[in-house]
Amino acid sequence: MTIPAEMPRLKGFRFPREIIAYAVWAYHRFALSTADVVDLLAERGVIVSREAVCKWVNRFGRHFAHCIKRDRPVAADKWHLDEVVVPINGVKMWLWRAVDGSGDVLDILVQPRRNAKAAKRFLKQLIARFGQPRVIIKDKLRSYIKPIRQLAPDAGHRAHKGINNRIEGSHRPTRKREKLMGRFKSPRQAQRFLSAHDQINTIFRPRRYRLSATSYRHARSDAFDLWKSYALEMTT
Repeated sequence: MTIPAEMPRLKGFRFPREIIAYAVWAYHRFALSTADVVDLLAERGVIVSREAVCKWVNRFGRHFAHCIKRDRPVAADKWHLDEVVVPINGVKMWLWRAVDGSGDVLDILVQPRRNAKAAKRFLKQLIARFGQPRVIIKDKLRSYIKPIRQLAPDAGHRAHKGINNRIEGSHRPTRKREKLMGRFKSPRQAQRFLSAHDQINTIFRPRRYRLSATSYRHARSDAFDLWKSYALEMTT
């Protein structure tokens, strides 16, 4: 089995766009290592090294994530905020994540602290991109209180761990990939990978339990069409 090459070739790259885009998609869509992606490509008649796949994922994962962020519908005005510890080289780091009322990840930020300054930095980043929310739901971390009053004074503020399950579930893919990768090697690597991983999974993992079989197939087809159009926008 081979992957047809119909798109213009990227300058300076030996393999066609389709192959590079497929490798980036497979790596982020499924819990695969670079070695797994190499085997998938080999079965399709494409012989490539793990180093090349790693380079593609790092370089073009950001491209696809940027395109998805650019074209995504307006985010819901109800935000769920949470933070989870991510050990990196023996140092405790914090992954701050925000999802909207539909469960789609708005943004993530890896930071060394879990205090009011870190909360303000994350909230400021979100408001700059999406505007002020109507409601903010978080756990009982008090570090959010002052930043919310300063940056989103009109937003409703609910602090209750039991109603924040929507974002608690969004941490599971991160834990799965963290285990597969043998933990993240640096805050920069974690930020780069998770920023792309969360956005790519937003379009390829619609809420299946909310959709009929026909609607789900249409959503999946639309996601593949978007991916193809984004592959055409890839630049060196």
